[in-house]
Amino acid sequence: MITFQNTSKFKVKDLRKKKLWLNSISNNEGKKIESLSFLFVDDEEILKYNKKYLQHESYTDVITFDSSADKKIAGDIIISLERVNDNAKFYQVSYNYELQRVMAHGLLHLLGYNDKNKEEKKIIRKKENYYLDNI
Repeated sequence: MITFQNTSKFKVKDLRKKKLWLNSISNNEGKKIESLSFLFVDDEEILKYNKKYLQHESYTDVITFDSSADKKIAGDIIISLERVNDNAKFYQVSYNYELQRVMAHGLLHLLGYNDKNKEEKKIIRKKENYYLDNI
């Protein structure tokens, strides 16, 4: 089950399509989504989470909390829609495209992918691109 909550001034469209897309990513990776919650917030709210849980003093676009077990995916993904909007402008892509990239990025973390070093970043970006372009 995938749920969405939005406290941001920015909107998220086509949630039903996004659920199907996220499930297809998980299925393609050989896992099933059991419980996945997305919380869409603005910069100040994600900064509070970043400070409280990760001890980071900076803005970010996505934070993932993993509670998965075995092949069943479970977790919470917090996304700053304000950051997504700014990044979309910076990278000259649509807001929806950047939002889907960040959503896939959070899910890929739950699926076992990391981005702590250069090689891991290369792999997770390749996966993001694949799922943005092919599913």
